[in-house]
Amino acid sequence: MNQTRNQHFSVENVILLILIYLTVLIGFGLMYTVLSMVGEPILIEAGSTITGTFYQKLEASMYFSAVTLLTVGYGDITPIGVGRWVAVVEALLGYSIPMAFVVRMVINVDR
Repeated sequence: MNQTRNQHFSVENVILLILIYLTVLIGFGLMYTVLSMVGEPILIEAGSTITGTFYQKLEASMYFSAVTLLTVGYGDITPIGVGRWVAVVEALLGYSIPMAFVVRMVINVDR
């Protein structure tokens, strides 16, 4: 029983981290989609703004959100206008989320 209490790495923390990433990814993806649907040019691919049906815009927005949040940055879709600032905030969150979990684990080790 003592060994379980001293365990610093838990499945619950990993699941929580994944759920937080998914929530942020979906939230920003929907934000890009909504901005695109109201006529705000937000993302460009192959030199032109992303067009198509709602689902095509949603797919491109979710993909861009994942690439930005996970700091992969392939460069095939690029933010423009206000989308640049939204992408900066999302990328900062992508860097900060793991840092928060590391700090949490360090605090738990000290206890």
